[in-house]
Amino acid sequence: MRILIVEDEKEIADGLSAVLIKEGYQVDMAYDGLNGLDCLLSNIYDLALLDVMLPKINGIDLLKNARREGISIPVILLTAKSQVEDKILGLDTGADDYMTKPFDVKELLARIRARTRITKNPEADQLSFGNIRLNQAAQKLETDMNSVKLANKEYQLLEYLLHNPCQILPKDMLIAKVWGFEDDSEYNNLEVYISFLRKKLRFVKANVEIKTTKSVGYSLEAIN
Repeated sequence: MRILIVEDEKEIADGLSAVLIKEGYQVDMAYDGLNGLDCLLSNIYDLALLDVMLPKINGIDLLKNARREGISIPVILLTAKSQVEDKILGLDTGADDYMTKPFDVKELLARIRARTRITKNPEADQLSFGNIRLNQAAQKLETDMNSVKLANKEYQLLEYLLHNPCQILPKDMLIAKVWGFEDDSEYNNLEVYISFLRKKLRFVKANVEIKTTKSVGYSLEAIN
């Protein structure tokens, strides 16, 4: 799961990032509103933590713009403003939750878990397509005939493909979703992990495959 932190106080952003990474989340950071909006509009995130007082574009205007463009992920506002009117404005703008600084990190983690649960499938432990199942708790690819453990990047790639079956996902989008914007991974790294996944799909006797659309991307399709 990938989380975006938009916070201009670098010390706070770095601290939050360290906590979230320790909890197993993938994290990207933006230190001003313009950069934060660009990141949100990429639509690769599962949740955003958004400061209100930001340079270039404040958090409220950033959120308005993102919602107007169809970005529907959960957003938790983090702000020093504690007046009821400020909370109402944030929530009416499209925020899903609101925390006043300073806040307890354990409470923030609980709210992140709650908000991401709300957006999940009722059968959140397992994604499926064709005869394959992705056991999210055990990080395994399964069919009725066999199962295999997935490495972290393999798991993230297959999870994203399963959330978007029969759709061609551009290479840039897959790299951003799995490796992040700050990573210098090249396209051949993506191709290597796609190759690993294809072998594991064959191993479990899957009736689906990862198809390549030349110069565009990959899609998870049923085998005819």
